[in-house]
Amino acid sequence: MRKSHPLRRVVLATAATVSGIVLLLSLKPSSDPGSAQAAGSGTGAAAAQEAAQGGAGAPVTGTMTGDAVQTQYGAVQVRITVVANKITKAEAVQAPKGGTSDQKTALAVPRLNAEVVAKQSPDIDMVSGATYTSEGYKKSLQSAIDKANASAGSGASQGSGSAQAAGAFTGDAVQTQYGTVQVRITVAGGKITKAEAVQAPKGGTSDQKTQLSVPKLNQEAVAAGNADIDSVSGATYTSEGYKKSLQSALDKAKASAGKGAGSSSGSGSAGSSSGAAQAKTVTGAVQQTQYGPVQVRITVAGGKITKAEAVQAPKGGTSDQKTQLSVPKLNQEAVAAGNADIDSVSGATYTSEGYKKSLQSALDQAGG
Repeated sequence: MRKSHPLRRVVLATAATVSGIVLLLSLKPSSDPGSAQAAGSGTGAAAAQEAAQGGAGAPVTGTMTGDAVQTQYGAVQVRITVVANKITKAEAVQAPKGGTSDQKTALAVPRLNAEVVAKQSPDIDMVSGATYTSEGYKKSLQSAIDKANASAGSGASQGSGSAQAAGAFTGDAVQTQYGTVQVRITVAGGKITKAEAVQAPKGGTSDQKTQLSVPKLNQEAVAAGNADIDSVSGATYTSEGYKKSLQSALDKAKASAGKGAGSSSGSGSAGSSSGAAQAKTVTGAVQQTQYGPVQVRITVAGGKITKAEAVQAPKGGTSDQKTQLSVPKLNQEAVAAGNADIDSVSGATYTSEGYKKSLQSALDQAGG
């Protein structure tokens, strides 16, 4: 009987250990789940699917509304419903309308919705004859997937969504036949404690309809705690716009809740979460003004606004001069004040008002 040499036993044991490690590595996913969040804006099918399905491995369930994207024929905005890491529904909450746009929207949107669910990705085909709508749809869809990715990356349970959210959240501005509707909610203890319309149709008979419907809708939102509320008779368009904007605000509250403890935002400024020391960039909702859209992007670090910029502003004719005059001042004021309570620039009232509303929307998303 031959003796086994100690050196040989060591070599065999080492080989077995290496083999075991190789086997374990072979069972790991081929890509680092965390990398999906870092590349959340990627348009490839794999990256987008990973974003929608919880890049960090956390099961995602909820509704995410993408940013409103302005096209040559009107705004496009997409909302997706994700259940157990899969997109189960896609819908356009805003799409071009009026004239030939009605036909193109009716043709394109159902196809785009179906493709999203089928491919689980923003890498979907354009609909012939509706190029602008298709492009806007894909951009808004990517934004919704990015939000799903961010929600997954937080590692927090997505079950009840806004159960732990606290603060004020402003929904996206929704265009209706009679004007814009935009809702802001205050959430405390996982409940809506206040709802208000920061924008609503006005002028002519719209004044009466707004006065009739908005208080009722506000009350219903608080009572129901969600966007599944009844429309007010005689104010159907306002009611529908209200519910869409309310859902958007709830989505933002849900995303904020998903970031976990330490994201308290009661002050209404840029937020003071324990993770606020890490800089993050947030883009506010697009605000339509008499002279064109205004949209603000802010960078927040250490609970403070470190940078503010207008990614959209009125242009053309005299608007160019007014934008050049007002936007730099507004940017500086936003950084100095740390909130949206800033002065309007004389001679650029509409731009200033749109800037402040979009800034507030960005602050809401930042957790303030």
